[in-house]
Amino acid sequence: MEVVIFCGGLGTRLREETEFRPKPMVHIGNRPILWHIMKIFAHFGHKDFRLALGYKGNQIKEYFSNYELMNNDMLIQFGKNGSRSYLNCNHEETDWSVLLANTGEQALKGSRLKKMQKYVKGDNFFVTYGDGVANIDVNALMDFHLSHGKIATVTGVNPTARFGELDFTGENVTSFKEKPTISNGNRLISGGFFAFRREIFDYLSDDDKCDLEYGAIELLAGRGELKLFRHAGFWACMDTLRDMEYLNRLWSQGKAEWKVWQNGC
Repeated sequence: MEVVIFCGGLGTRLREETEFRPKPMVHIGNRPILWHIMKIFAHFGHKDFRLALGYKGNQIKEYFSNYELMNNDMLIQFGKNGSRSYLNCNHEETDWSVLLANTGEQALKGSRLKKMQKYVKGDNFFVTYGDGVANIDVNALMDFHLSHGKIATVTGVNPTARFGELDFTGENVTSFKEKPTISNGNRLISGGFFAFRREIFDYLSDDDKCDLEYGAIELLAGRGELKLFRHAGFWACMDTLRDMEYLNRLWSQGKAEWKVWQNGC
């Protein structure tokens, strides 16, 4: 099933990195967070990607254009009839299809999604942001979406505290939890993993000022066309430098819960 990923925002709260690259290209370990997101969907069999590009989108085009070059051994024959060939395949993404479309430097997400309409062929499809990871079962998300027949499904997650949580007695700290999950079932936030019927396009326009959440999603909720899929597992977004450092620390320590795939660096 097709997966649309928003890759065009400015990422102003992560300016230390996004001054030089688009946020989806900021690394966790030695790979862009965009790669991690795509690996989550690919693990569940969804490898048909539609990337909505904007700010510094050419860097994302270059990354995928050179993917085979950078991830395989290669033989170069020089001369008039020179050629290049790959000696073997050193990556697992051999059956991915990645469509990269420019959707505007300043466009909001509703406009970006509307501009992707011509590239989305299915009656139902996934949409997500290019800065969030989770150990979400996206097949369960889509099964739930198809079961209720409404236009939109949003994944609800427990918000993560911005700072470490302390348990203490007097002046003695008894436990410390870095970015604990607030497990209040009545307080959920959007985790950014959506499933849509293609009727969503009727609620959007290609005007750059057309947003997705402040507009279409609010309208769908008011009309009873938005359903909630609860995800109680791991979820995190890369919104700030602190978030980037946190995700990289989890990755380096082998605690990256979003790594649902078995192999890959």
